[in-house]
Amino acid sequence: MMLSRREALRLSGAAAASASFPALAADLSPPDIRLDITPLVIEVAPHREVRTTAYNGLAPGPFLRLREGRPVTVEITNRTDRPEVLHWHGLFLPPAIDGAIEEGTPTIEPGSSARYTLTPRPAGFRWYHSHAMAMGDLTRGLYSGQHGMVMIEAPDERGDYDQESFLALQDWEARLTASEDGAMNPAYSVSTINGKIMGAGEPLHVRQGQRLLLHVLNSSPSEVHWIALSGHEFNVVALDGNPVPNPRTVPMLRLAPAERVCAIVDMNNPGVWVLGEVRRHAQARGMAMIVEYAGQAGVPRWQQQPDLSWNYQQFATATTVESTQPPILVPLVFQSKFRGHGAMESWTINDKAYPDAGIAPLIEGRRYRLQFINKSADDHPLHLHRHSFELRTLGKPLDGARSVPEGIQGVVKDVVLVDAQTVTEVEFTANHPGATLFHCHQQSHMDRGFMMLIRYG
Repeated sequence: MMLSRREALRLSGAAAASASFPALAADLSPPDIRLDITPLVIEVAPHREVRTTAYNGLAPGPFLRLREGRPVTVEITNRTDRPEVLHWHGLFLPPAIDGAIEEGTPTIEPGSSARYTLTPRPAGFRWYHSHAMAMGDLTRGLYSGQHGMVMIEAPDERGDYDQESFLALQDWEARLTASEDGAMNPAYSVSTINGKIMGAGEPLHVRQGQRLLLHVLNSSPSEVHWIALSGHEFNVVALDGNPVPNPRTVPMLRLAPAERVCAIVDMNNPGVWVLGEVRRHAQARGMAMIVEYAGQAGVPRWQQQPDLSWNYQQFATATTVESTQPPILVPLVFQSKFRGHGAMESWTINDKAYPDAGIAPLIEGRRYRLQFINKSADDHPLHLHRHSFELRTLGKPLDGARSVPEGIQGVVKDVVLVDAQTVTEVEFTANHPGATLFHCHQQSHMDRGFMMLIRYG
């Protein structure tokens, strides 16, 4: 039987932890950031509307540019008729304000507000989004479109670029469709960049000779997206907001749900071009936009990529640094359970679903190697709250038929896509005590058991 989130909280003890939430309702000074969660109808194109929920009446929500280490006061008001919670994805925050009720962050009840102070860190491209469960309601959680982008700037930030743009990839109007095995999976009617389909939004205006820094977020509830800019290539400089040790020029970007990529594009090919999804069916749903050079006009050009090409390892350093203390190995086996035709699959970690899944408490200061053993037929974007991790071994087949080199160095992320029937390993240092949520960032998988609460000893 699948537990409701309220029942799961009671069993896990997280509800009691919510009493530690640092609300500041008595403070009458204006907050630095005010976010209102409100129902919204957005116009993704002329005469094409989508009903959703958003922050401050915007989809994406307000863009936040913060200074690393400089505290800000946030006030969040829930103007909907159902409880909400806002997660600060990629930030190192205490569990009480990280934005996962499993960790102890209280829900924001309808008609109420939460107010607290957070210290933004680490520097880099982060984001915020609803962390509510959706279950069978495909208008809740990430399906709702509640998301916004955050840039946390280091005090000595000096960007080697002329212009920067922030792009959010989102899928809308989810419905359930049957897969080949009879299980139900989400499908979408509309896909957008910054809330608009191809041709409906303002073009991205550039000038010849510019260095354009693109920050791209995949805020989709479940879809992996591939993005190309016709006539140009991307020099990838950061993944999930963290600089890569080996920037590489690539023809396209792949982003699993919740991943971010920062890339420099040299604007050296004047014309009117299309930036969009490489796969035709996804671009046909609208996920594309026009990039227009100054003084240029005409029909936007799209050059179809011959194949899909991406791997994390190309951005790693070529050298291997041996650890002075071997990491503690933590095997995590992921499997699905078929629940019958017309139903969505349930998910387990080491044969247990949330809230029963778990590991031994972490020891503060120790290094851990999480071994993601994906025995399912699905790819999984895996996210660890309140921490970043370093990639180590990528995509090793379960049967061991192909040797994959270890010792990958320097690629630091907070989401990694683990292919079906493979093993991927990541390492991190347990340096943020408190309850920490680990889960698949596909909303339907998280809803149905693919979560685990990690505690410190």
